[in-house]
Amino acid sequence: MTQPALSRQIQALEAELDVQLFQRTKRSVKLTIGGQTFFEEAKQILHHTEQAIQMTRRVARGEVGQLRLSFTASALRSFLPETVRVFRDRYPDVQLTMNERCTNDQITALQNHQTDIGFLYLPVDEKWLTLKPITEEIWLVALPKKHPLANQKQLALSALAKEAFILHPRQEGPAFYNQIIRLCEQAGFYPNVVQEVETSQTRVGLVAAGMGITFVPEHLQIDGDTEVIYRRLTGAAPKLELAIAHRRDNFSPIVQQFLHSVEERIQKSLRESAA
Repeated sequence: MTQPALSRQIQALEAELDVQLFQRTKRSVKLTIGGQTFFEEAKQILHHTEQAIQMTRRVARGEVGQLRLSFTASALRSFLPETVRVFRDRYPDVQLTMNERCTNDQITALQNHQTDIGFLYLPVDEKWLTLKPITEEIWLVALPKKHPLANQKQLALSALAKEAFILHPRQEGPAFYNQIIRLCEQAGFYPNVVQEVETSQTRVGLVAAGMGITFVPEHLQIDGDTEVIYRRLTGAAPKLELAIAHRRDNFSPIVQQFLHSVEERIQKSLRESAA
């Protein structure tokens, strides 16, 4: 900018502010007290503007903000920990909120915008959700340690025909509940369901107390439990497919970054399985 043009802009600014910004003599030009104040305030404005620009760019890249996750208990013991750990290392300024919920409660939370991403069990028939299968979980039989069948390494489902079953409530997961009933019927009996309990840990606790048997995901075996043993079933066994879910209309950059981390984790698991 040429000197005359600069002088005209300064004069225009002084006229707009109705304040003399410079003390002018034939030999020098220096800021007045008002000019010095305006200069310091202008620097702060420019600094805050630059901060706003950088923050806006980081938010747009999904590097800053909040992410709310919901998950089943088995996801917290299997797929989720490493995924979250990698994501937190990569985006330390994203605030993560994590809540354990059953599949039905996760669907409700997603519908009500109370959570951003869910780790839940299929099948789910909700057109407003995007669902991606992650892994298949085989469920084991949990028996009291002193059970007559405890000395067998694997069990046929038909061997459990006379047992008392402790299952999750049907309304919590009707598809899986019906799968268990169907498998038992295929094995020649209808299960004697004596209790329906929401959490796997509580069901295992009732098994330890000798109240019956239950099914638990392979990842939820309690290491070091002296009162409960876990056995695989021969032939068909209860199984569930774990999936990640989010609303189709959720275009949050943070959600997209987390989904990218999940995809990386899936590809890593596939490479490890192939090795």
